[in-house]
Amino acid sequence: MSLTALALNCTLKTTHAEDPSSTDRMLKLLAAAMEPLGVATQFMQLADYDIKPGVTSDEGEGDAWPDIRRRILDADILIMGTPIWMGQPSSVCKRALERMDAFLEEKDEEGRMVSYGRVAAVAVVGNEDGAHHVSAELFQALNDVGFTIPANAVTYWVGEAMGSVNFVDLTEIPEVVRSTLDLVARNTAHAARLFKAQPYSGEED
Repeated sequence: MSLTALALNCTLKTTHAEDPSSTDRMLKLLAAAMEPLGVATQFMQLADYDIKPGVTSDEGEGDAWPDIRRRILDADILIMGTPIWMGQPSSVCKRALERMDAFLEEKDEEGRMVSYGRVAAVAVVGNEDGAHHVSAELFQALNDVGFTIPANAVTYWVGEAMGSVNFVDLTEIPEVVRSTLDLVARNTAHAARLFKAQPYSGEED
């Protein structure tokens, strides 16, 4: 059974930034770990898009979110990748979560949230502490809006606090990061297959 994933890169950088994105590197490593498991991943760098503030699925003219929303719901797996800023997920990440708040009121024909049956995983990078705090925030928010979180569904790297080395600068990926990437890939793909084969039940007639 083939699966699809959408990786949302919530770096503050656009794709035209001079410096490469550490978040992009982590997301691509996770996608590479998922590929042998039959998962094809698409990437979106959210800073490239004009995502309007708000909590609905369409905030009017020029809002890029409706197309992003469609791509989220078309995928079996959602991967949220974010850097750590001041111990928090990026503002870009929080904007995306706020827009997914609309899922709370959007139901399918069986009364389920439109996001039900989709699995979410998280990737976090930074050169300061906070990976566990950031993943906890994302897990709670994503679960609130209908996504299922598999076991051990976060991969992260944090460098020395206040240091100058970023994940993208590493010449060699630490073994513990590689093994965690493999674990996240296996668990996420496994859960996505289960839900694709047997979705959550809807409301009783």
